[in-house]
Amino acid sequence: MASILIVEDEPKMRRLLEMNLADQGFTTHAAGDAESGLKLLNSEKVDLVLTDFKLPGMNGMEFLQAIKRANASLPVVIMTAYGSVESAVEAMKFGASDYVLKPFSLAEMVLVVRKELEAHNLREENRNLREALGLRYEYSNVIANSEKMQNVLALVERVATTNSTVLLGGESGVGKDLIARAIHEHSSRASGPFLKINSTAIPENLLESELFGYEKGAFSGATSAKPGKFELADKGTLFLDEIGDVPPPIQVKLLRVIQEREFERLGGTKTLKVDVRLIAATNRDLRAALEEGTFRQDLYYRLNVVAIDIPPLREHKEDIPALANFFLQRFVQASGKKSISISPEAIEILMQFPWPGNVRELENVLERSVTFATGATLGPADIRLDRTGPSTSTAPALPEGMTLDQWEQEIILEALRRSNGNKSQAARSLGLTRNALRYRLSQMGLGESPDHEDSV
Repeated sequence: MASILIVEDEPKMRRLLEMNLADQGFTTHAAGDAESGLKLLNSEKVDLVLTDFKLPGMNGMEFLQAIKRANASLPVVIMTAYGSVESAVEAMKFGASDYVLKPFSLAEMVLVVRKELEAHNLREENRNLREALGLRYEYSNVIANSEKMQNVLALVERVATTNSTVLLGGESGVGKDLIARAIHEHSSRASGPFLKINSTAIPENLLESELFGYEKGAFSGATSAKPGKFELADKGTLFLDEIGDVPPPIQVKLLRVIQEREFERLGGTKTLKVDVRLIAATNRDLRAALEEGTFRQDLYYRLNVVAIDIPPLREHKEDIPALANFFLQRFVQASGKKSISISPEAIEILMQFPWPGNVRELENVLERSVTFATGATLGPADIRLDRTGPSTSTAPALPEGMTLDQWEQEIILEALRRSNGNKSQAARSLGLTRNALRYRLSQMGLGESPDHEDSV
């Protein structure tokens, strides 16, 4: 029987939550302020904390930080008014599990509590089991012999059995789609649909209708209604690749779906409810996008509930022999050729290559090699590498006696001098947005410097 600590300064609300959660079979402890709540944490067994954000004395953020110092893994759900959403999002940076907007239904609150307890318990049980047995993680179609990839699969194992939103990071070609599918196939939604949508592959003006669908007559050519990916993925998983390139207006709608599990079709008025687990992926630095103002902070923290970073192939080269044999057998079967092996000398060539295109590039090289192979064994001459890609030589060293920050400042100041103070031109020459340049200038103490506005 899970034990819930309720911290709420409004007596009626506190009593209502106590009674409702007790009716659902939970043991409850209640406090009217954070100080009393901390005392209960020290004296009682608590599995989850449910706290108001605005509290007398120590506020909700300070209370959260105190809880995390005492027990970093304890789930904490924040209750907050609509006007304090930004503060609640900030709280998730410091370890809050989720937040609920007031006013909320008691049924909604019970759902959130059960979800967070289930996720926490499964993570703990799985971690303990793996540590006790020393087991390795094995997934079909995912080669992971290296320690780094085993760590990735350990996270997959822990998060798959929950409904938490997952954010996959990593360079292009590392296999984010395979990890997303592994999460789905090992979840309770495995029997439901798994749909993928790449936001960069769809024109901006069509992306909204692809995600949310449209009603007949919503726009020219809409001769009939069409459901979107969120409707089609109901009771399953939606994998949204390249989330960093989603336009700001659609980011707002994604935030609503994640928070409230509801939306309207384009051109429609009927609110549709869905039960979809969202897995997002990006090869961009979303923190840089936050700095530039191109990605919403509240959406970022809603997506970044569980972050899994997939390493580039050059950082786990010990997986290359197994990957090579895996792809080799697949392409041999597809081509109808007799069995083909790969020589140790050919493997050594693969091991020495930097693989800027990651696993996807290795797959393409093996397919090309099998296509043109004439013998029963792939030798060094059969490995056709693309050596025209980006340079992987060592980056130039910093000027002697200069730090990276100082060098960056010199480069920025030189770009401003060359553009006669025009920040837009300087930003373009540096490959930055104007907002990102202004942010860096403010960090340098030059935020109010004269700006010869755009002349080009």
